[in-house]
Amino acid sequence: MSVSPVSIASQGAKPRVDGRRLRSERTRRNIIEAYLELLRRNPQSPTSAQIAKKAGVAVRSVFERFSDLAALTLATADYAIAEGQAAAAPRDVDGDRPARIASHVRTRAAACESWSPLWRVMLTTEQQVKELHLRVVMARQANIARMRLMYEPELASLAEPEREQLLIAMATMISFESWDQMRDCYGLSSEGAQAVWRAAIDRMLPATPQSASRA
Repeated sequence: MSVSPVSIASQGAKPRVDGRRLRSERTRRNIIEAYLELLRRNPQSPTSAQIAKKAGVAVRSVFERFSDLAALTLATADYAIAEGQAAAAPRDVDGDRPARIASHVRTRAAACESWSPLWRVMLTTEQQVKELHLRVVMARQANIARMRLMYEPELASLAEPEREQLLIAMATMISFESWDQMRDCYGLSSEGAQAVWRAAIDRMLPATPQSASRA
């Protein structure tokens, strides 16, 4: 049986990129980023028309990709979680106590500055959207997991349930809500708010064991 040159060429050819799919994904990302930008400018949730205008698309394009604004909020939460994880790689884990506290607080403050507007919307919507509530829980658990990593020497000196109680208290203290209060209610600068967190964490943590002295 003869084989045509066309069939031979097609067997060795690389799969063609679906241009329409790429454009659709790009539009989807533009809508999410437009939504985030509008939230950062104004604490009120934007309308679909405002989001579409900011993204440079028609309103129907928004609803072709998201069934409603709750679905858009959920997709934006997933986007924020991925972006936040990429930007918050642990640093100074092997540093001394002041270095670890400073690094942790700096990373946490950056996350709060970037994502607090979205967090407020998530809290107002989570009771209506089960999946969104799960994202809120995930974010809070990630906060505790980061502290377990950064403060392992100090936490190791505590038995349960004291260790878990301390982690919950610290997580509440450095929550998005805490950051909002310091920045919006008390008018602290970012550095001023970070100084409050650094001092409070240092006071709350047990003494660093001598055997855990780090470079």
